[in-house]
Amino acid sequence: MTGSGEGWLSDGLDVPGADSGLWVSGVDYMTGWREAREAADRLNRALLGAGFELSAVRAVASTNEDGCGVVRLAGWPGVVERLAQLLESHTDGHGGAV
Repeated sequence: MTGSGEGWLSDGLDVPGADSGLWVSGVDYMTGWREAREAADRLNRALLGAGFELSAVRAVASTNEDGCGVVRLAGWPGVVERLAQLLESHTDGHGGAV
């Protein structure tokens, strides 16, 4: 799931740190990133299925300093509010899923 063409990561969103970071010699960042990429792709497909545009909100794969995979959600505040409302509508009001 790579979005709507080249440069999809920066289409309409400013994702700080997406192209920067400190790399430590000997740390396997690729394994963690691949795992995060699979999870981010799955979430992006779910977002698309729920009617969201990846230019407005998307999951982004990354790694932490130890090489562990990390998935970050990046989006416009209004769209993230809409996503939060959708998720809240699927809970029982006590923190559990319906």
